[in-house]
Amino acid sequence: MFETINTMLTDALGADAWIYVAGGAGLVLVLMMLPLILTRKKEPMDRIARERKGIILEDDSDNRLSRHGTRNEHLAKYAQYLDPQDEEEMSKTRTMLIRAGYPHKDAVRTLTAAQMLLGLGLLVLGAIYSLVLAADMSMLNKMAYTMIPGVVGYYAPKYWVNKRVAKRQGEIQDGFPDALDLLLVCVEAGQSLDQSIIRMATEIEPSYPALAGEFLMVAQEMKAGKDKPDVLRAMADRCDINDITSFVTVLIQSASFGTSIADALRVYAGEMRDKRVMRAEEKANVLPTKLTVGTMMFCVPPLLIILIGPSLFGIAEALSGTKAF
Repeated sequence: MFETINTMLTDALGADAWIYVAGGAGLVLVLMMLPLILTRKKEPMDRIARERKGIILEDDSDNRLSRHGTRNEHLAKYAQYLDPQDEEEMSKTRTMLIRAGYPHKDAVRTLTAAQMLLGLGLLVLGAIYSLVLAADMSMLNKMAYTMIPGVVGYYAPKYWVNKRVAKRQGEIQDGFPDALDLLLVCVEAGQSLDQSIIRMATEIEPSYPALAGEFLMVAQEMKAGKDKPDVLRAMADRCDINDITSFVTVLIQSASFGTSIADALRVYAGEMRDKRVMRAEEKANVLPTKLTVGTMMFCVPPLLIILIGPSLFGIAEALSGTKAF
C-alpha cells in the first residue's frame, strides 16, 4: 500500500512529492490552530495590562479617543501578538515612528502588522512560484525563491520608515534658519515666547509642515502646563537634529541665567544661516565629482566609438582583403 501511494504521489508531484505533502500538512495544521489562538479567552487579570497599552476591550460600549484620533479596533484585537513584548524595543520603535511623523499610539502596531502581512504574503507567493511554476529547480533554488521574498517583505516597511525619518529630518533642517528668523522678529516685536512660537509655526506651515507641527506641539504642551525645559527637550528628542538640540540648549540656558532671549536668538539665527550656506556649498563642491562618473559612463564610450569606429572598420576590411588575395 505504501508503495502504491508513493508511486501515485511521485507520478503526480514528482521526486519531491513527500516534501510537498509535509508542507501541505503543516499548512493545514497552522490553519486549524489559528481559530483556537485568535478566539482564546482573555484572562481577567490581564485587563489592567491591556488598558495600559491602550487596547480597546470588546465590552467597551463607548468609542474611546486617543491623542491623535480614533483607535484601530481591528488591530487592537490582536494587540497581544502585534505589540513588542520587550519594553526597550517598543520604546525604540515608537521613537523611530515619531521621528518619521507618525505619533499615533497605534503606529507601532500598524508597522508590525504591515511587516507580518508583507512578509507572509511574499513568502506564500515565493512558495507558489518555486513549487508550482518552477518545479524543475533544485531544492536550494526553491528555498532561495521562497525565503528571500519573505525576508524582503518583512524588512521593507522598516526600511521605508527609516527613509522617511531621514527625509523629514532634512526638511526640518532646511526650514530651521527661516523659522529662527521669524521667531526673532516676533520676539523683538514684543510678543512672549509662547505667542512667538505659535505665530511662527502658523506662518511657516505651508512651506515646512513638519517643523511647524513640532513647534505647534511645543506651544500646546506649554499651554497645558508642562515645564518649559521638559517640553523643549522632548522636541529635541523627537527631531534628533543637532541644530534643534543646540537651539533648545540656548533657550534653556538663556532662561536659567536671565539673559535676553532676543540676543541669544539673533546670534544663533546668524549661525544657522551660515551653516545652511556651508551645506549648500558642500553639495555644490561634491557635484563635479558626481558628474565625472556620469560623464565617464555615458559620454566617453560613444565618443570612442565615433573616433575609433571608422578606423577599426577600415582595418577589418583591409585584413579581409588581404586574406582574400
